[in-house]
Amino acid sequence: MSEQTPHRRAAAPRAEQGRRAPHGWPHALVAVLASLVAMAVVAGLGLWAAGAADLPGGAFPSVVAAVVVMAAGGSVGLSGDAGAIAETNAGLSVLPLSVSLAGALAIAAGFLRPLRHRAVAGTKELAGWAARIAVLWLLLLLGLGLLARHRFAIGLGNNPAGDIGDALDASPKVGFETDVPLTLVFGLLWLAGVLVVAVLVSRRAPLPGRLLRFQESVRPAAFAMVVLLLSYVALGLVAGLVVAVTRGHAAATFAVLLLGLPNLVWLAFTLGLGVSWEGRVDGPFGLPMPQVLSEVLRTPADSTLSLSTLADHDGRVWWLLVVAAALTLGAAFLMAARSPARVRVWQHAVHMAVALTLTVLAVCLLAGVSAHYGLSLLGIGDLGGGLSGLVELRPQLGRALVLAVAWGLVSGLLGGVFARRVHRRGKVEAGPA
Repeated sequence: MSEQTPHRRAAAPRAEQGRRAPHGWPHALVAVLASLVAMAVVAGLGLWAAGAADLPGGAFPSVVAAVVVMAAGGSVGLSGDAGAIAETNAGLSVLPLSVSLAGALAIAAGFLRPLRHRAVAGTKELAGWAARIAVLWLLLLLGLGLLARHRFAIGLGNNPAGDIGDALDASPKVGFETDVPLTLVFGLLWLAGVLVVAVLVSRRAPLPGRLLRFQESVRPAAFAMVVLLLSYVALGLVAGLVVAVTRGHAAATFAVLLLGLPNLVWLAFTLGLGVSWEGRVDGPFGLPMPQVLSEVLRTPADSTLSLSTLADHDGRVWWLLVVAAALTLGAAFLMAARSPARVRVWQHAVHMAVALTLTVLAVCLLAGVSAHYGLSLLGIGDLGGGLSGLVELRPQLGRALVLAVAWGLVSGLLGGVFARRVHRRGKVEAGPA
């Protein structure tokens, strides 16, 4: 038996490491398909619970594809046509965050799986692995974008407006289609954000050598924020199931849970921190929200949505403040407990303030809603007699960021103090003399 050269002995561990952490195209395909299946199942069930399976013209697959595209950050535009002398206008900007969350969790798990049990990875290796997933992801979005298009005819009913519309060939038709180039751009940004958060949150995911010095300050804070947001989703899911069982309207409740649960619970999280939102609900359409939110927003002009305005209709909303304080403090304690013992209390406060501010900013950008639809004849009036609708919800961003910094500093300080009592990495306990 011949003796191995040093070069062969060095190459053998690298080959074995490559077998333990595959980054091939089949593994990338599995990760992308898993994300697609998760998003399609959640979107399909949610739309089915909402009654979309009865849409005319076999539109259900196209609607599911459109919701998946929107959940991945894509752009789906609405269009209208009401004949030669009538016009329709419509717009929609909303993220079905339940679908987004399902896809993000699936593709993040697929991305991290081949990287586990390793401490360091080269920049080229990570970039190549992410690029394989990105190429397949863009091809998937391209196919969904081509599928997500359909047109519907809206009947005006047996009334004078309907007779006028039929006589003037002004019966409205609305449809949707994907802006494919914009969808590919935003879909790639969505994927990049998910993969970056996955690497930051996971302790097992390797980092390039140059970035290792940042993991002790960034990873505990990122993990705590993800746990905070998922805790709100878990609480909202339990509350939704209780409502579905005890108060009826199970189908509508499940539709909200499967399509927009994070939209509601993360909105509640910001409200509990004291953030104010502005918006309005007008017409027959509305947000899938608790009745108290609808009462505040259904006004002729824009209204302010905050704990105080909600408390005027239901005093129980003050519990949102209690829940936000408890979960935020718990997240700060978790961050401090996962940090090395040498991190000082004031550093915990700074880390928590930065992390919470970025989290609140992300929620404010993702949970906003803007939707409108209108039909007019000769540019005047509402031909449909109630078909026009408007739904808007937007945060007061400056106030939100200031409050997030304040909450982060206070909770980070308290969490760092409480975490002193637990054993942490880098802490050496004194033994007997």
